[in-house]
Amino acid sequence: MLRTTLTRTAVFRPLRAATFSTTARAMADGDTGAPPRMGGQGDAFQRREKASEDYAIRQREKEKLLELKKKLAEQQQHLDRLAKHIDEITKDQGGEQN
Repeated sequence: MLRTTLTRTAVFRPLRAATFSTTARAMADGDTGAPPRMGGQGDAFQRREKASEDYAIRQREKEKLLELKKKLAEQQQHLDRLAKHIDEITKDQGGEQN
């Protein structure tokens, strides 16, 4: 089946002369000759660079989360102190509810 498919497609296509490019391939600074980052895998350098950038971003996010947890704990302690203070004030006032 493959042979018949190949021969049929070869019959319908006209033969073209092979053309060769004689210009030199120009690369800009930083070009590695690999597919762009938005495309496929890229080369090993691009994958390693992306991995290190991702790691640095995760570390910064981790530090920010630790700071937020610390601030949240401090705010909770402050709220607990205020609640104790309110309880002390209301005990001293007396009345029917105490």
